[in-house]
Amino acid sequence: MPTHMGYPGVYIEELPSSVRTIASVTTSVTAFVGHTRRGPLNRPVRVTSFADFERRFGGLTARSALSYAVHQFFGNGGALAVIVRVAKAGTGQDACVTLRSTEGRSECPVLEVHAKEPGTWGSGLRVAVDHDTPASDRTFNLHILDARGGARESFTGLSMDAGHGRYVETVVDAGSSLVRVKVLDEDRPDPSGTVSKPFAAQLPALDVELKVKIGEVEREFTLFEPDRDGEPPGDVTELALLLERKLRALPDAPGRHAFAGAEVTAFGRRLQVVAGSVDPDDVVRFVGECANDLGLEASVNPPVFPLEGGADGDPPGPRDLIGSEGGKTGVQALRDVDDVNLLALPELSAYESTEDMVTVLSAAGRLCEERRIFLLVDSPSTWGSVDAARAGIGAFEPVRSNHAGLYFPHLQLTDPLTGRLRSFPPSGAVAGVIARTDGERGVWKAPAGTEARLAGVRSLTVRLTDRENGLLNPLGVNCLRTFPVVGPLVWGARTLEGADALDSEWKYVPVRRLALHVEESLYRGLQWVVFEPNDDQLWQQIRLKASAYLNDLFRQGAFKGGTPREAYFVKCDKDTTTDADIARGVVNVVIGIAPVKPAEFVIVRIQQFAGQFDLS
Repeated sequence: MPTHMGYPGVYIEELPSSVRTIASVTTSVTAFVGHTRRGPLNRPVRVTSFADFERRFGGLTARSALSYAVHQFFGNGGALAVIVRVAKAGTGQDACVTLRSTEGRSECPVLEVHAKEPGTWGSGLRVAVDHDTPASDRTFNLHILDARGGARESFTGLSMDAGHGRYVETVVDAGSSLVRVKVLDEDRPDPSGTVSKPFAAQLPALDVELKVKIGEVEREFTLFEPDRDGEPPGDVTELALLLERKLRALPDAPGRHAFAGAEVTAFGRRLQVVAGSVDPDDVVRFVGECANDLGLEASVNPPVFPLEGGADGDPPGPRDLIGSEGGKTGVQALRDVDDVNLLALPELSAYESTEDMVTVLSAAGRLCEERRIFLLVDSPSTWGSVDAARAGIGAFEPVRSNHAGLYFPHLQLTDPLTGRLRSFPPSGAVAGVIARTDGERGVWKAPAGTEARLAGVRSLTVRLTDRENGLLNPLGVNCLRTFPVVGPLVWGARTLEGADALDSEWKYVPVRRLALHVEESLYRGLQWVVFEPNDDQLWQQIRLKASAYLNDLFRQGAFKGGTPREAYFVKCDKDTTTDADIARGVVNVVIGIAPVKPAEFVIVRIQQFAGQFDLS
C-alpha cells in the first residue's frame, strides 16, 4: 500500500513481478585442457574465436594437440570454449629482466620485470623506460613491447614508493596482460637509451660537429646550422626537436630503421636519445670532444631492455592433467567454472600407455558426473585398424560411462603450419559439430548423420565399410565415416555405456545430453525455492514453472508424444512431500521426460506385386 494517503483519490503503486521463469542453460560450451604455447597455468580462460585463442594462448604449435583441436572446434561451428593450460610440473619458466639504477649511489638492481606467464614467448618482450613525466625527478614511465606479437603497453607516472597512488607494482600488475613487476629497491630504474647531463639555463654553443654511432654504423653531422636551421633553439625542448630531426636525416644501414626512427625526448633539463629499433644492440653513442662538452655521454643504455630466460613447459603427464582438487589444477580447475557442457582432452590419444589414458579419463569422468558435463574421448592413435579398435576397447571397461562418448578413427587434415597432411584426434572437430547441431536443431538432435559433416577434413586414418562399422557400433564406439558427395562425417551417437551388451537406458548421446541440459536448467531455475515456506502455494508455483519450461522444450521437439501429458510430467504435492519431509525442510519434485531417441537403424521393406492397380 502507499506509505501515506493524505487526500481522497486514486493512488498508484508499482509492485515487483512474482513471475519466476526457468531459462535454458548453454549446451555446447567446450572445455579444452592441455598444453599451449603461452597463457596462464591452471586458470580457465574463455575464448570466443580462434583469433582470441591466438592472442591469449599463442596459436598453433606442433607440440600442442590442444591448439589444433581448438582450431577445428571453431572451424566446425563452435562458438565458445574454455581453455585450461597445463604444463608438466616444474618445467615452465617465465622470462625476466632486471632494471638497474645509478641515481644517488653505485649501480644496483631496483626492478624485476617478469613475463606474465611462463614460456619462450616472453623472451620476445622488450621494456623501455623514460622519465618524461610531470614529476620528472621522482616518477617514470614504463613501456612494454611484444616484438613478436606486436602488442604494446604503456604505464605513465609510476613511482617506486609503496605509498604513492601510482606505485609501480600495483599499477602494472593490475593493468598489464604482458608482464608483472617486483620492486627490489626504492630508486627509479635508469632510462633506456642515451641520457645527457642536465643543461644549464643558457644552452651552450650548438654549431658543433657531432659524431654518433649506432651499432656498427657511424655518422657525422652538424648539430646547428644557422643558414639551414633558422633561429637557434631557446630551451631543451627545442633542442630535442632539433637533434631528433638531425638524427632522422642521417642515412641508415641497409634494411635498418635505427636512425630514421630515432626519438629524442626532453625531461627536466636533460635529453634522452633512443634508436628507432627494438634491437638491444642498437645503442646510441655520441663520441668526440664536442659530445663531451654537450654532456651527451652521461648515461648509455640499450634502446630497450630484453626479457630473457623464458621456457615452455613440457607437455603434461597424466598426473598434471588429473591435477589437484584442492589446488584446482588440471581438469580440477573446471570445478569453479559455470556453463561448461563438453570436455575434450586431445593430448590423451598420443599416450603410449592405455593405462595412463584410462587413469586420466577416470578422474575426468568423475568430474563430468559431478558437474553435468559430457566427455568426448579420442580413440588411441595406435588404433590403426578395426581389429586394433576391437582388441583395444576392452581397456576402456573401467571408464564406461553414460557421461562420455568415444570417437574413432583420427582425422587427416592439412597442417596450417607445414602445409602437409597430418592426423589429429577428432574431439575438437566433433565438439564443433555438436555445437553446430545444437544451434541449428537442438541438444536433443543426435550430432551425427549427413548433417554432421566434418569441415576441413581431407580424409580419415581408417576408412570404414558398413560391415566394419557394424562390428564397432555394438561396442559403443562412435565411428567417423566418409560417404560419397557428403565427405567425412560423424556416423555414431552412442555413449560409452551404449554397448548393446549393457542395455543401458542412457545408450544414446542426445538422450544423455538432453537430460543433463534439463537437470542443469532446473537446478539453476529453482534456486529461488530455497528458504520459501514449504506449503501448497510453493508446490503449485514449482509445478507451474517447471511445466512451463518443459512445455517449451516439447514444442521445440525435444520430447516424443503428441501431447504434453505424453511427453513429460511434474509432480510436487503432498504425495511427494510428506509431513516428515516438511519437518526436515525438504520439498520433493518428481519430473519425468520422454526424450526422443535417434533413428539409428532405418529399415525399408520392398515387396514385389503382380498385376495392375486401378488408379481411376
